Amino acid sequence: MTSTVNRPQDTKTSKTPKTNAPRTSRNAEPDEGAARTKRENAEHGFMASAGLTESLQAVLVDLVELHLQGKQAHWNVVGHNFRDLHLQLDEIVEAARAFSDDVAERMRSLHAMPDGRSGTVAETTTLPPFPNGEVDTAETIDLMVARMEDTVATMRRVHDKVDEEDPTSSDLLHQIISRLEQLAWMVSAENRVPRRA
Repeated sequence: MTSTVNRPQDTKTSKTPKTNAPRTSRNAEPDEGAARTKRENAEHGFMASAGLTESLQAVLVDLVELHLQGKQAHWNVVGHNFRDLHLQLDEIVEAARAFSDDVAERMRSLHAMPDGRSGTVAETTTLPPFPNGEVDTAETIDLMVARMEDTVATMRRVHDKVDEEDPTSSDLLHQIISRLEQLAWMVSAENRVPRRA
């Protein structure tokens, strides 16, 4: 009877040939491109620094406050040209509300936590309080233009720091600044008289 000898198979694995497949974010070298976050998410993307978060939060609270003050003005404005200003104030409110949502969602996409709670907004906004009670149309115009300009000033103050870290977020600020300055011009024209040559 002949015996068969069981020989162990060769345990060495063959090397897979290198391919020219493009690298993905999952297999990229650690020193390539922008730093990746350690958090798991759909994007595996950029994380805002504390400074960027602070800058965007400052913009957020002023936009939330602008929205609230615009509504206060909308409800309590009285006087000459009431209807037109009443409707213009709603335009400002809708713009501020939409922009605050854009900023908050931008923060979340960068793993930052927006804080739009009423206490936070009241404590940290740069906008002065809006007067209580009825306010004349001419005074309402001046008050709301000043508040839009204050909101824009906050964005201009943080712009360079934001742009240095995240140009995409600074592009968002550009859009907001452009629209608020346009609205401020349109509303302020109500109180102007033509220049004499």
